[in-house]
Amino acid sequence: MKTHTRVLVIGGGVVGCSVLYHLTKLGWTDVMLVERSELTSGSTWHAAGGFHTLNGDTNMAALQGYTIRLYKELEAITGMSCGLHHVGGITLADNEARFEQLKAERAKHRYMGLDTEILGPEEIHKLTDGMVNLEGIIGALYDPLDGHLDPSGTTHAYAKAARMGGAEIVLHNRVLETNPRPDGSWEIVTEKGTIIAEHLVNAGGLWAREIGAMAGVYLPLLPMAHQYLVTDDIPEIMDILKSGREFPHVMDPGGESYLRQEGRGLCIGFYEKPCEPWSVDGTPWDFGHELLNEQFDKIEDSVNFAYRRFPVLERSGVKRVIHGPFTFAPDGNPLIGPVPGLRNYWSACAVMAGFSQGGGMGLALAQWMIHGEVERDPRGFDVARFGNWTSPGYTVPKVIENYQMRFSVSYPNEERPAARPFRTTPMYEVFDKMNAVWGQQYGLEVVNYHALPGEPRYETPTFRRSNAWEATRQEVLAVREGVGINEVQNFGKYRVTGPNARAWLDRVMAGAVPKPGRLSLTPMLAHSGKIIGDFTISCLSETEFQLTASYGAQGWHSRWFDQNAMDGVRVENISDARSGFQIAGPKARELLSRVTRSDVSADAFKFMDVKRMTVGMANCIVQRVSYTGDLGYEIFTDHMSVRHLWDVLTEAGRDLGLRPFGMRAMMSLRLDKWFGSWGREFSPDYTPCETGLDRFIRWNKEADWIGKAAATAEKAAGPKRKLVSFVVDAKDTDVVAWEPIWLDDAVVGFCTSGGFSHWTGKSVAMGFLPADRVKDGLACEIEILGERRPATVHLAPLWDGDGARMRS
Repeated sequence: MKTHTRVLVIGGGVVGCSVLYHLTKLGWTDVMLVERSELTSGSTWHAAGGFHTLNGDTNMAALQGYTIRLYKELEAITGMSCGLHHVGGITLADNEARFEQLKAERAKHRYMGLDTEILGPEEIHKLTDGMVNLEGIIGALYDPLDGHLDPSGTTHAYAKAARMGGAEIVLHNRVLETNPRPDGSWEIVTEKGTIIAEHLVNAGGLWAREIGAMAGVYLPLLPMAHQYLVTDDIPEIMDILKSGREFPHVMDPGGESYLRQEGRGLCIGFYEKPCEPWSVDGTPWDFGHELLNEQFDKIEDSVNFAYRRFPVLERSGVKRVIHGPFTFAPDGNPLIGPVPGLRNYWSACAVMAGFSQGGGMGLALAQWMIHGEVERDPRGFDVARFGNWTSPGYTVPKVIENYQMRFSVSYPNEERPAARPFRTTPMYEVFDKMNAVWGQQYGLEVVNYHALPGEPRYETPTFRRSNAWEATRQEVLAVREGVGINEVQNFGKYRVTGPNARAWLDRVMAGAVPKPGRLSLTPMLAHSGKIIGDFTISCLSETEFQLTASYGAQGWHSRWFDQNAMDGVRVENISDARSGFQIAGPKARELLSRVTRSDVSADAFKFMDVKRMTVGMANCIVQRVSYTGDLGYEIFTDHMSVRHLWDVLTEAGRDLGLRPFGMRAMMSLRLDKWFGSWGREFSPDYTPCETGLDRFIRWNKEADWIGKAAATAEKAAGPKRKLVSFVVDAKDTDVVAWEPIWLDDAVVGFCTSGGFSHWTGKSVAMGFLPADRVKDGLACEIEILGERRPATVHLAPLWDGDGARMRS
């Protein structure tokens, strides 16, 4: 065993071996893996081995497609068999909502290059040889890539490919300690000796929590006990095999089950509601090649449902029961990437669908380690999406909820209730008494809208326009016709101070760093020129700045700031220490003038100005800008003064008709001006020149800002696609995101977001088209829930096109 290595991967499951292989594939050969027992000794060996591409996150779906296509490459490289069975997969829909979800997924697949299709009952009957009881079935989604494999053979193929690339694998060697060294490397103490590694990868699987704790890291994951059954030989399956075919996978979300062929019988597994977390307080080190005791009682209802859906099962004996633990994160997605707060410590955990996602996650982590970023937007699986506020008390109920709802319909407006409310602001009780209907972002409770008198304080999950429609409309009108108020807690906020603060900002941000008393808008770019932040910079003095961005991106952004630290600069995350309100609408200036002695006239307080002023008794930072696109102000104060600020503003605004508005109204208001949204229009999948953020770049500034070379090259060549806006002839369903855009009977682009502009009375969308096809008034179609609806490119803002109101 060598004692020094560039990368040490801890854990010999499918994910750890995939990471090891991809590191060698991308050129790092001085890498090694240590495993406490044999390869596959955790969850991998007892996995059902199914794989599929279906995933609500398009980047996850694409990486799952990569994983599935990788297996034949592994077989060719190693000469080993992965036991591949590409039998195709069918996901059943037993109600209209589920069928709408499948149609929406099919629409996404059109521009992703995934060859899926919607099936009717007759086609389902034919593909399953009549073995599915179609009572209540409306349709299904078919994916020819779905199938299953040999978990052990596949993991050993990854391992052999890694060894062929120069990797070393050491078995029966448990890690005892992981100690950080001053130079950023790690000392890993194992049973067979100490290893010094430049980078450490925690791919510990069931033991990832224990490995993380050695470095003082809490990883929000939990093993769940999962059970599946393997039947005796079934005559109908044997007949299919005799004809030279195989039975396809069948996912029955209504029955919480997945079904596939296993030899001459069937294998069926369940995501049952009466589920069981396993080893909540830690995984025993001596657990490994054991299974858990059979528990038929918890799957009794699911089995009975399966007998009705698949009658052949009731006539079949059970050959064996597999009951073992698999790890899940609170949202069901993997925890991948550099762990915030630690140098060169990487997570590769909670990949519960290891044979659908393991290859893609290994590729993503290897790219991240070697190139500094991932080819695709990693936010859906980035370990930084959960902050240091997570705890076992949060993780356990969220994982249970996710497990129970794994096969539930996922609605775009759905708010899941487990472990909530948890993180709240001083305004929570005030807004709660005002009929607030709550959403959450990064664990924080955020007002979506305020229910009208007599209405339920619950937004009905749906793919269509919801019961929040009228309340949202009234909140929009309150802003546009008078003045509205909205809490700004859900902004990420950072205080940047020090003699080199301006120089640091000039390097980290692509746009202009403003002069004292002014604001600027700027993208923050990765070295590749991709967008990793959309910021407002407020210059309070030459040595003090405030940055605001997405609240949900705190972990991502703070990690980037740490990675690009500079002497003479201090960056503090003050997102939860500084809060306040924005007020917006034609009466906003009048309201502000009533609560401060500062001059807030149009001449004294111009658009994009920032000033310190006293509001009521509170010392505040006030900046003249608003995401509503209206005349507006953002008023920031310390956390302890928020309730006082609210009392002052609401009392002064009573006769002005001041009304609170939530995020549903905010998202409608921003569409009037075609303002992009972080995570929708602006993300690491896109560039400034594609999205229009290039207008905020200071191309000629002297600083060698991050991403300059890539962005300058794209500017010279011109982007291949452009973000544009549409007015849509919708019915009762508006664009959400990822809907395909049709032109000349071909899919040429996709939507990034959309909704209903209540002020203009139009259904609208934003999305990408080929740059050479962009033209104002261009007629096209947008596919919404399987129906192509007429749409027109509309480049000018729908309201206040010249910005007169916003700048007045």
